Amino acid sequence: MSIPTHEGHDHRELLKQIAKKAMADYGLWPDFSPSAISEAQQARPADGPGAGAQAAASAERDLRQLLWCSIDNDDSMDLDQLTVSEPQPGGAVRILVAIADVDALVAPGSAIDQHARQNTTSVYTPAEIFPMLPERLSTNLTSLAFGEARPALVADFIVDASGSTGEAAVYRALVVNRAKLAYNSVAAWLEGQGPMPEPVAAVPGMAEQIRAQDEVAQRLRTSRQERGALDFQTIETRTVFDGNSVQDLTEERDNRAHQLIEDFMIAANGATARFLQAQGFPSIRRVVRSPERWDRIVALAEPFGVRLPPAPDSRALAGFLTARRAADPLRFPDLSLSVIKLLGAGEYVVEGPNEVGDGHFGLAVKDYTHSTAPNRRFPDLVTQRLLKAAIARGTVPYASADLDQIAAHCTDMEDEAHKVERLVRKAAAAMLVESQIGRVFDAIVTGAGPKGTWVRIFHPPVEGRVERGFEGLDVGDRLRVRLIHTDPARGFIDFERA
Repeated sequence: MSIPTHEGHDHRELLKQIAKKAMADYGLWPDFSPSAISEAQQARPADGPGAGAQAAASAERDLRQLLWCSIDNDDSMDLDQLTVSEPQPGGAVRILVAIADVDALVAPGSAIDQHARQNTTSVYTPAEIFPMLPERLSTNLTSLAFGEARPALVADFIVDASGSTGEAAVYRALVVNRAKLAYNSVAAWLEGQGPMPEPVAAVPGMAEQIRAQDEVAQRLRTSRQERGALDFQTIETRTVFDGNSVQDLTEERDNRAHQLIEDFMIAANGATARFLQAQGFPSIRRVVRSPERWDRIVALAEPFGVRLPPAPDSRALAGFLTARRAADPLRFPDLSLSVIKLLGAGEYVVEGPNEVGDGHFGLAVKDYTHSTAPNRRFPDLVTQRLLKAAIARGTVPYASADLDQIAAHCTDMEDEAHKVERLVRKAAAAMLVESQIGRVFDAIVTGAGPKGTWVRIFHPPVEGRVERGFEGLDVGDRLRVRLIHTDPARGFIDFERA
């Protein structure tokens, strides 16, 4: 694909072209079919107009009175989950996670369902989002939008004082989002770095609610870390546009609000898996097996004076990572990325009610499915259909062979979607620096092997390949590099040692 990218061109439009071509190249459908568009236009709210007494009666429980809230990105409209907490005797806390009832408007076998089943996930690129569901659903009718009564499936579980969770109930309910909150402003407030967000202050009791949820999330995180959950830090970037031109790349940093939602979703996904198992239903589990390249992880730790056990041990690896984060925070994101690559990719597998699977090595959990993002991920929509059948004491709505095929396809297509996202991010980075050919940057080596040597410059946080002068370089080395070539259409950024 030949795309001119000299200064003055519309970067946003060029990135859209690159993204659409990449979607097609990797087997993803960039556009909805006319049938899917028609279905979306004809869709009506699952509870009919007003969501009044009739709507409440159609749900198993009416929980609209609770202080539900969402926490997501500032600009997110496809809201999949709400959370609320209630204190219990003995220091325990009851956590409820409401998940949007997407299945209510996406019928199995419909044109919308076929699109979702093919792509299996929403694809997020700097210039354009390719949603798994038409936006009239995902950002409106099936979104847990602020102030709207919506049907949901609720995972209801107790977290004790030690951060352990027990058996869970899952049921249908009607809910209302009382506060639409954003990660960064909530995190700044929780961390004492900013004011209370206005949507929190506007709802009596919401401030106490969020602080209580944060405290429970910290319990859950500590408990998982004690079991060997791995705490990584990688550099994620967000493309900043000035009009239609790429202006900058900013680092997206983890924070307390991200952690709150992450910890609650991990707990809810575990509760969902256990509920399906208890009902005698199969489930699609998210699995990260014990790493086959553990010997390489052991070798990675040796230069730091750490001897990891000869067999995979998540607790030992977690201890090593925690120590390295404290000792060398600058290089820790690159060490994290190396370990993540050596752990291997996650995959979806079907687990029967009487089977014991591999679990998730990185999260240090055995029971883990994906259920909390049905607007964005197809495995979550399938899980929702399994849950609704189990709640109704019906039969499994998928044949075993169909579930196996769905799990394998979701694994494959998730990988393809990530390739699209990486390519377009690299294209945006190449556009950002293409006018700086010849400039010298401080850099750190992020990869060195037979396929090449890679470095990351510090600002903007861009990664590229060292084409000349890479001899003798190894991961973690600091050096200065000169930018010598870019090819935005292919996502190439090339350096030489300065």
